[in-house]
Formats: sequence, structure tokens, C-alpha cells
Amino acid sequence: MGSPRHADCFDLQILNNRTKLVHLVNEVDNKLSINDAKSFGQYYLNVDMYAAWKELFLGYKCKVQDEPKPWNFWMIMLKSGNMDTTAAICPRNGIPSQPFAQIPRFPCFEKGCMNMPRIYHDYSTLHSHRKHPKVTKLKGGFHGTWELDADMSTAKTRNDTSFFSVTWHKILGKGSWKFHHVLKTSSKYPWLMLYLRSDATTGFSGGYHYETRGMSKIVPKSPNFKVRFTLDVIKGGGPRSQFYLMDIGSCWKNNGQPCDGDVTTDVTRYSEMIINPDIHTVSPGCNPKENLKLCPIYHTFANGIRVHRTDEARFPYDAYHMHCSPGNGMYLEEPFNHCDEYSNPQAQEILQILPHPVWGEYGYPTKKGEGWIGDPRTWVLDVGRLSQSLYFYQDPFTKPAERHWPSIDLGTEIYVSSNQLAEWVVSDFDIIVTDE
Repeated sequence: MGSPRHADCFDLQILNNRTKLVHLVNEVDNKLSINDAKSFGQYYLNVDMYAAWKELFLGYKCKVQDEPKPWNFWMIMLKSGNMDTTAAICPRNGIPSQPFAQIPRFPCFEKGCMNMPRIYHDYSTLHSHRKHPKVTKLKGGFHGTWELDADMSTAKTRNDTSFFSVTWHKILGKGSWKFHHVLKTSSKYPWLMLYLRSDATTGFSGGYHYETRGMSKIVPKSPNFKVRFTLDVIKGGGPRSQFYLMDIGSCWKNNGQPCDGDVTTDVTRYSEMIINPDIHTVSPGCNPKENLKLCPIYHTFANGIRVHRTDEARFPYDAYHMHCSPGNGMYLEEPFNHCDEYSNPQAQEILQILPHPVWGEYGYPTKKGEGWIGDPRTWVLDVGRLSQSLYFYQDPFTKPAERHWPSIDLGTEIYVSSNQLAEWVVSDFDIIVTDE
């Protein structure tokens, strides 16, 4: 099955008018196991520390010197939501958990349901363009399945078999990388996630409490950044596909201080724009009568006016899908909805927004269906200004946190829904840091 960290990076060399691709990470590097780490002097790693160490190792191999800082690679995150609750592997809000009986909220078909997927890596290579022989194309990718006994040759099309693939390609010396994603769920693996991320090159990234590596040389800070990309959604992944046009991740404590790696007090913060127009048909969201607990405490309009969620005349309920509060929040306003306590190494807070006119000021979609299947678009989103206005919990009488966003990504989370297929293409992904 391999390890949870793989990399594909290379240099281009031109000799005698011929271009050669020189890989900086080989199959031996990608297959490094926890036992192999000992040959690098890492004698005391557990499996979690090993995964973090391997990311730093691969980041070192891929590092590109640049100004103001080096960069490493685009991050592609692939996750399964399966959790064996009887194993008590995952901490609860950063604290060791106790076993409990399996419940539908956490899918698990039997012992071993949290296995790593099988991954097959197609290393980047040079190709002649089929239609234009004088044009050279770079292409690579990976694919695989979580089913350990599946026939890989039919996994993409066979019913009730999970599948994933990401293919990247670009014209040599011209244009942007294009990332083609495919994600398919099965009855054994019904909760799957696949994102293309730009993570910080140093420090913590959204959801992690250890050093990570990535593409963002400058960590964007609210309100001074925009994100530009082109998105073409080909297949949506069904009504439970929480397709994120934009997902931003950060980390700060409930007292507003930056995270320091203490998982008992650090809190991961996410904001996600869901563009699947069918999401409300299976997952009712923020509503003043029935689901006030899913609404953020207040909404701030672009002109700075703030309204409380109980102000039914002015609060834009349809602009929000769900807000959940950190499990370690001590002063939460009733009613509240706790976030999943187990899906991160520490507590988390999530704010999910939906297409609505109140977001038009920031370049986001204003109505259902915009940017969805059959409507490919290039977006320029004022993520920095929007993220500055969004509600996140903080303890009373504490200094507001500086909102730095070390993870910027897009993709989908197909939530507990078997035999669903999502397919999409991302290109021209860029983070633009604006003047303060």
C-alpha cells in the first residue's frame, strides 16, 4: 500500500537542443517506510511522527530556491472518513479517546476499515503533443483504490469499488498546469475527500500540528489576498458531495493566540464555499426556525454592518450551510453545534457558506448553479476580504486573532454516500497577495 506521503518533482535540462526531465524523487524515496527512516538517524519515530518526517524529507528533495522563500510542491490531499470507533485511534478534540460502539456517523465495515489506499504513481514524463508534434507536453499522475482486493484495471468503472486519480499536464514553457481529478466512493468507503492545496512552505498548515511543506512562499493574511483559478466541474459526486469552490484553513487558539502545536488548545479553523446546488436536498442547513444552531452567531455585510442570527428580518440565512463550534470552546452561545471531535488531531471550527448575493461583493457566486456542471469559469475571489468578515468563535474579552491562511484549496468531500462519482479540472491556480 505504500506510505501516506508521495512526491513527484523534477528539473528540466536542455542539452544539444534536447530537453531532458531529471526526477528529484525516485521510487525508493516514495516507498520509504518507518523502518527505513532509521537509516536517516530517525530511531524514535512512531507512525504519526514518521508521516510528518517523510513530508519534510520529500520537501527537502523537491525544494526550489526562490524569493522571498523557497517552495516545494502542490499538495494533493486524499482522505477517507472511515473510523473504527472501537479502536480509539483518533483523539477527541486533541485528547486521547475511549472506544465506543460503531455509529452510522462514522462508517466502518469491519476491523481494518482505516487502511491506507493502494496508490499507483505515473511519474511525470515528456510527451509529443498528438495534434502538434513540435509541441512538448509534461504529464504525470497517480491513481488507486481503497479496496485492497480490487482489480485495478476495472476499479474506475466497476460498481461498488472506490477509485481516485489525479492527472497533471501542461505545455512545456507555456501556460498553467491542469489538474484532472476523479473520485469515486463505494459501500465500504462512502466518505472520501480529494483536494488540490497550496500549503505554506514552513510552519503549520490547516488541520496539522506539525511542520508541513507546500507551495505558498508567503502565507496570505486577511484581508489582503485574492485567489484566482479556473474550475470545470464535469461530474458532481451526487447530492452529498460538498464540492468546495474555495476552502481555506488556518489555526489559532480560542484566546486569539497563534497555534503552537499543543493539540489540547489549538483549534483548526476552516471556511468553505459549497457550490453543489443539491446539497440542501439531503442536508438541511442554517435556518432560524429549525436549525438556528447551524447558523454563525452573526453575519457582517460588506459595508461593515453586523447582524445577529436572531434578526430574522436582516440575517441572510440562505448564505450559510453550516457552522460548527470547537469542542473546547468554553463560552459558546446557545444553541450551538459541535464539530466532529475526531477528524483532526485537535479541535476544529468550520463555517460553510453557499452561493448568495451577499458574497457577490467578493467575486463569489451569487446563486445556485453558478460554476457547477456545464458552467466552467475562471474565478478571482477576494478571499482575504471575505475571510476577515466571517464569524469564528473566540473567548470573550480577548484580542482578535490575526487571520493567516496557510492552506488554500479546492475539491470535494463526498459525505457518506456510496457509488458516487466526481470529476473536475483545475488550472491557473494562483494566490495574489495585495498591498496592505
